[in-house]
Amino acid sequence: MLYFHHASSLEHDPSVFAPEHPDTPERIEAIEAKLADAGWAGCERRSAPAADERELTLVHTEEHVRFIRDLCLSGGGQIDEDTYVGEPSYRAALHAAGGASAMVRALVAGEDTCGFCAVRPSGHHAGPNSAMGFCLFNNVAIAAELAVRELGVRSVLIIDWDVHHGNGTAESFRRRDDVLVASIHQTGLFPPGTGAMSDVGSGDGLGYTINVPLPRGCDEEVWLSVLEHVVIPVGQEFAPELLLLSAGFDAHRDDPLGDCLLDTESFAQMACQVRELARSAGAPVGAVLEGGYAPPALADSVLATIRALAGEGEAESIAPDPLVTSRVAAHVGHYWTL
Repeated sequence: MLYFHHASSLEHDPSVFAPEHPDTPERIEAIEAKLADAGWAGCERRSAPAADERELTLVHTEEHVRFIRDLCLSGGGQIDEDTYVGEPSYRAALHAAGGASAMVRALVAGEDTCGFCAVRPSGHHAGPNSAMGFCLFNNVAIAAELAVRELGVRSVLIIDWDVHHGNGTAESFRRRDDVLVASIHQTGLFPPGTGAMSDVGSGDGLGYTINVPLPRGCDEEVWLSVLEHVVIPVGQEFAPELLLLSAGFDAHRDDPLGDCLLDTESFAQMACQVRELARSAGAPVGAVLEGGYAPPALADSVLATIRALAGEGEAESIAPDPLVTSRVAAHVGHYWTL
């Protein structure tokens, strides 16, 4: 298991502008203290390099990159009601995007079969010309686009299990059939008006966007059910050459920003399912940190995910949820064999 990180992730601190902001450096500190106590869980630690602006513009417009750079270097400020940057935030964002890209380069080169990129700021809400929801640049989208354009990868599957819809990632690839984006998220949360089941992409990408909005209060059985009986079979049919995981942990029952009821072991089980999908496809799998705002629960869940992706534990089958899974499967079945 390759583990990418960088000290600049600790320098990005929205609480300087908004003292109660949940996205704090403590998130990374908690993760790395937990991993250190576990002997780094067998990970090979690597420094996340800074992305250059050419890499950023694989997904983002030059205007967006310039806006973020200039705002940060002028001292920072508020982008929207949730998103703040300081002077160090641009450097942190470069290393976050660069870490995800470096992880993909290493995986595609065969240096390992799995990786985890523990960086801030996260990225799955950032669109081609927008920053929002704590996200500046879309790390996982940049890594996926790099794989396709520069590394010869013909198909990428992105699974996003953050409790919030990965709207920026979906928007980046909605008209594409070489990148399939599957998002499992709580309905009615941020961002408003995105992530509906009816949003399945458009044009050449029709059917290559899968949204699984779940009601608040859903527990492990529902999340695992839709993953096993909808997302995994679609992934098997799609047969990706690279699998990327937008690994948010805010569906944990202790998280202050979600209303779902997952536990640490829930993430381990989901990671086991993703690992087995990657193995069946003969593809490497790389995870990029997204949300998770209860530091102890986040740290426990990241460690469990890393261990599962690296091979620990067994993927256990669960019966389809009679209401949610059947409804999602009926919808997705218009485009995929379920």
